[in-house]
Amino acid sequence: MHGVTSLQSTTTGFGELLRVRRERVGLTQQVLADHATLSVRAIRDMESGRVQRPRQETVRLLADALRLEGQHRTSFEAAARRQARAEEPRDEPTAPPAARGAIVGRELEVEVLTDALAVHGDGHAGDPPDTAPAPLGRRWRRARPYSEADVREHPIAVQIGRRRPRRRPRRRPRRRADRYARPAADLARSTGVRAIGGLPLAGYYPAGLLRPLEALDLVAPDEAALWQAVIRLVTDHPVEHIGVALLGERPHHTAVALRWPAQDPLVDPWYRVRLSTAALPGDGRSVPVRPYLVADDHVECLIALAESRLGEPALPPGPLTLLDVAGLTGRPFEAAEAAAVLGAYRLAPEAAALLDHAAEHFPLGPLAAVRAALTPQLAAEHRRREAPAGSRRLRTRHGALLRRTVIRHTWGEARLLTPRPGTPLLLTPVADYLLTPAPEGVAEPAVRTAALEALHSWDSLW
Repeated sequence: MHGVTSLQSTTTGFGELLRVRRERVGLTQQVLADHATLSVRAIRDMESGRVQRPRQETVRLLADALRLEGQHRTSFEAAARRQARAEEPRDEPTAPPAARGAIVGRELEVEVLTDALAVHGDGHAGDPPDTAPAPLGRRWRRARPYSEADVREHPIAVQIGRRRPRRRPRRRPRRRADRYARPAADLARSTGVRAIGGLPLAGYYPAGLLRPLEALDLVAPDEAALWQAVIRLVTDHPVEHIGVALLGERPHHTAVALRWPAQDPLVDPWYRVRLSTAALPGDGRSVPVRPYLVADDHVECLIALAESRLGEPALPPGPLTLLDVAGLTGRPFEAAEAAAVLGAYRLAPEAAALLDHAAEHFPLGPLAAVRAALTPQLAAEHRRREAPAGSRRLRTRHGALLRRTVIRHTWGEARLLTPRPGTPLLLTPVADYLLTPAPEGVAEPAVRTAALEALHSWDSLW
């Protein structure tokens, strides 16, 4: 009984209590993080005492993952509240923590932040309010400079008067493009997935002009190839987010989105890879899923650009889309054949509107004949879309993460389970999910608990 008493003692810190509870049920920090849908770093920081005030939602997730009930759960949550109260700031000033060492290779960022932190309160007299440290940091994050010129000419650098960073121009965007191109080529050889959209379009840009790549879009020939590619990416990169969605019923298509931080997350966006067994997902209503791509590369690129315009007929295309179209104007197109393919993919209106906008800015070249060949197909496609939808509406189910798992290398596809009504589960080779009708859906605590219990029961059977 002495051990139980010590766990409930008012002198026991929350981090120590968390460690004891975790070890008592035989969980590693990684497994507990997976069950609680937290990061391993968060578990480590709480147990070591670096995190002194865990959020109430975090405490609830941990209690659910540890399967605490009754008095044990009450004591666990009370320990977190006691620690939060114990760490309330007092009137006495405290010294700042000592620096742990120099920051190497981040001279520009250090200089900007040093000058920003030198501003007291709302700034010196006459300074604009957005030079205060917090807004300045947000502006620096949004800037995401990709080259030496971007940093030198950015309002923050001009305002503070910093010197030019010691970087070669365009090194950052070229490195980012390479980190998308190499995995795409490797996955194409090993799994058969193909890139669509941004990466192929970048190949049509003139030498020396780099196309920004925010994400890598890949199309898999089947579900087995998709999960093979996901396993390779999870193994080779520090993936922190894996989202999944199912398009349609039976048969359904699978879409997976992965994200991981860039080497310098202060100025670079996270890497994002989107994989799907459907080349073109449509709009879920009048334009259906089209799972396959055509063989002609530049026609595929034109199809991808038209697909991106679905749902945005009233908005003009952005500069990047117009640059993409301009890159295709130097390629040969068989006008009648390209227009027929666009019509078969149900994209004649989007392609025609896109080319009309582009023609206002530059000559279309061979694409002008494609635009003319699209005209006879527009009326028929509009009539088809105005017809009653009937049963054509696509149902999409999104995965709410329950836990990351040890990679199941032997699984060729995901498994759908419905252990009880209202608790549809999707078990994949890399993670397990509760299916919800809304993206970023959050399940009710009771439903989530029931789903985790069903997973534990499934684990015991296998």
